Amino acid sequence: MRIVLHQGIKGLGNRGDVLEVADGYARNYLIPQGLAQRANAGVEAQAEAMRKAWNQKNTQQREAAEEVAKTLVAKTISVTARASGEGKLFGSVNPADIAEAIEAQTGVVLDRKVIHVDEGIRTVGTHSVKVQPHADVEFPVTIEVAAL
Repeated sequence: MRIVLHQGIKGLGNRGDVLEVADGYARNYLIPQGLAQRANAGVEAQAEAMRKAWNQKNTQQREAAEEVAKTLVAKTISVTARASGEGKLFGSVNPADIAEAIEAQTGVVLDRKVIHVDEGIRTVGTHSVKVQPHADVEFPVTIEVAAL
């Protein structure tokens, strides 16, 4: 069955894509959930408009993410936390703490969900975390953790 996606679905396609999927998948899941509709000439014309709008929005978001990357890569973000005499933190520095510090020090607002910490930051010192504000833009940010 030919369908047009109303929103992006991971592993299937993006908003406005015209796809051929199994009849049961379309009838039992995609169409009832409002994720897609059956394709015809009129709907495919709408899909082309949706695809153009999505591409334009995606380009703008990628450019904004690249500007954020230029700003943050050059800076070292300072975070303070309670620590023992040996330099071990009581707890850890999490992505929400990092996002708050970035906003306070640079004015750049980031969602905590775009900050990826491989292992919890549990020691005083310099650490590197990955930030991915857009699917195509990923960059490291240097975090300096100091004892409070």
